[in-house]
Amino acid sequence: MEKFIIRGGAPLCGTVSVSGAKNAALPCLAACLLTDEPVTLCRIPPLSDIFAMCDILSGLGCRISRPFADEFCIDASHLTACAVPYELAGRLRGSFLVLGPLLARHKKVSIAMPGGCAIGARPIDLHLKGFIAMGATVQNTNGCIEASCRQLHGATIYLDFPSVGATENIMSAAVLAQGETIIENAAAEPEIVDLANFLCRMGARITGAGTDTITIRGVERLHGARHTIIPDRIEAGTWLAAAVATGGDVTVTNIIPDYVKPMTAKLSEMNIPLTIGEDFIRTKPVSSFKAVDVKTLPYPGFPTDMQSQLSALLCLSDGISMITETIFENRFMHAGELCRMGASIKIAGRNAVIEGSKSLSGAKVKASDLRAGAALVIAALAAKGDTEISDIYHIDRGYVALDAKLRTLGASIKREPE
Repeated sequence: MEKFIIRGGAPLCGTVSVSGAKNAALPCLAACLLTDEPVTLCRIPPLSDIFAMCDILSGLGCRISRPFADEFCIDASHLTACAVPYELAGRLRGSFLVLGPLLARHKKVSIAMPGGCAIGARPIDLHLKGFIAMGATVQNTNGCIEASCRQLHGATIYLDFPSVGATENIMSAAVLAQGETIIENAAAEPEIVDLANFLCRMGARITGAGTDTITIRGVERLHGARHTIIPDRIEAGTWLAAAVATGGDVTVTNIIPDYVKPMTAKLSEMNIPLTIGEDFIRTKPVSSFKAVDVKTLPYPGFPTDMQSQLSALLCLSDGISMITETIFENRFMHAGELCRMGASIKIAGRNAVIEGSKSLSGAKVKASDLRAGAALVIAALAAKGDTEISDIYHIDRGYVALDAKLRTLGASIKREPE
């Protein structure tokens, strides 16, 4: 176990490059199971969640090599298993994404219920509803999902909620199904588009990704391909929040600005000057900024994965803000830790009322989940004095070399054993 020691008060200055998106890489890694030809994925972020998914693929019989740190070559030509035990599945929520590809290619799969951050209920019923509509038999036995079919067939599937995971899983299964599958009320996140682009490079026929209706026309087989993962829009937003919180001048590069628009729109509403280029965003120092209200929604609404980081920033704003969290019911666990640092946050159900202040103070705090940990880092960078953040393994799940990148921007941050 390790912790961060951060001395706050120094403005971040310089240029920082965003890594590949973990939430795009995970479904693409799972989709490699759909073909018996080698696949190369580039700009894969070397994160603990990524390595957990690789362990799952290896356990199924895949051969994985890494010619470069961010390039993964996956060969799923000789799978030796179709079951994912709890020891592997329990390490990350994304483990469930192998269900669709294995069911489509091998007609059967067994997987323990997945793990992940304790930020609220993330039911898998929408995934299973889709597979059943496509002809699969599904049962839950002692915490293990078992699914089988003779051959998946096309179907029209309406999702009660535009779930990203369910959309990815059903789309991955449908590419090898017989006939046409239509996903209605589908998720439209950029990660969905990235997965669809990857599958199409492998020979799939998919239209409508990025809209609420996705059409997949099944093919007999997929072939190998090379694909580059999109930049991480949540990491980009986190850097922007950290720069503003410290009164810094930071250029965030290797991004797709349109994907970060929900965050930049809020920053503009807060009267924060931004320079937006083709593949970069620059923040400039400000002495104060407005409070705003925020409601998390499915894309293109404000992402729930940025709610914690924006909350930390709003603790330093002029005025009172309200955050409404509509996606996960337990996503305010960072609030108590921020209050240890002098923040004023009141929680009422799915709402958080934040009274802005000009300063925070260093304290001993604990990361309860990935994005809560990022919020504490932002607060610590802006705070007076030293902050000790424990349980940073959560942060390492989603940010590549966060401490090293921060040091290049002038932050005082070190990693120590707990």
